[in-house]
Amino acid sequence: MNWYLKVLKQYADFSGRARRKEYWMFFLISIIISYGIIFISIGLEMPSLAMASTIYSFAVLIPSLAVGVRRMHDVGKSGWYLLIPIYSLILACTDSEAGSNKWGPNPKSDAEEIDLIGQE
Repeated sequence: MNWYLKVLKQYADFSGRARRKEYWMFFLISIIISYGIIFISIGLEMPSLAMASTIYSFAVLIPSLAVGVRRMHDVGKSGWYLLIPIYSLILACTDSEAGSNKWGPNPKSDAEEIDLIGQE
């Protein structure tokens, strides 16, 4: 849930890099919330409540685009690669580019360094 909230805090931040875990956890939680709203509306037999799923989808559209662009930056590509359907999926599953690139330092290496310091 922390990854989901982190993306929402960076609502329209298209700069920087996003780890695979950040991207996929946001995607997973968004899908769960959206389908949860739909299933509740079906269970309560209130089709008008299904509109809430659409409203939710529009509410997270900009954060979804922002984390997608940051994910493309993490693999060393421009955010425009998000517009190429199959290739962007492959890039979203690809490991991050080692070290810093023109979009910033590797967020994965920063977390690993913090973990190593905590173990000492």
